[in-house]
Amino acid sequence: MPWNLNSDKPIFMQLIEIIQHSILSGTYPPGSKLPSVRDLASQAAVNPNTMQKALAELERSGLVYSQRTSGRFITEDISMIEELKNTLAKTTIEQFLKSMQQLGFQKEETVALITEFLKGENL
Repeated sequence: MPWNLNSDKPIFMQLIEIIQHSILSGTYPPGSKLPSVRDLASQAAVNPNTMQKALAELERSGLVYSQRTSGRFITEDISMIEELKNTLAKTTIEQFLKSMQQLGFQKEETVALITEFLKGENL
């Protein structure tokens, strides 16, 4: 998983987003065990305390849970994962539509461009 961190927002928030996307994309399937804090911190090239802070926040959200001597695991609550996926998708769409509006496109024009793009199967 790529750990492309930048200075736009706090690192722990970026770590949360990257791990969330890894869960939503299936890199970490429901019920699977996460690597240790030290392993994740090493992969991301961040301080283990920063990674710990990100994982603690994911635990508070319920997306990750801890089992005392066994480590951290991804929730098995598929509906929670789907809800998060839909929420993030809606946020992405909203940001895209705002960007298109700033370029001067009306919603109908944006839909027409998307439809044209999909017909060309440029994905």
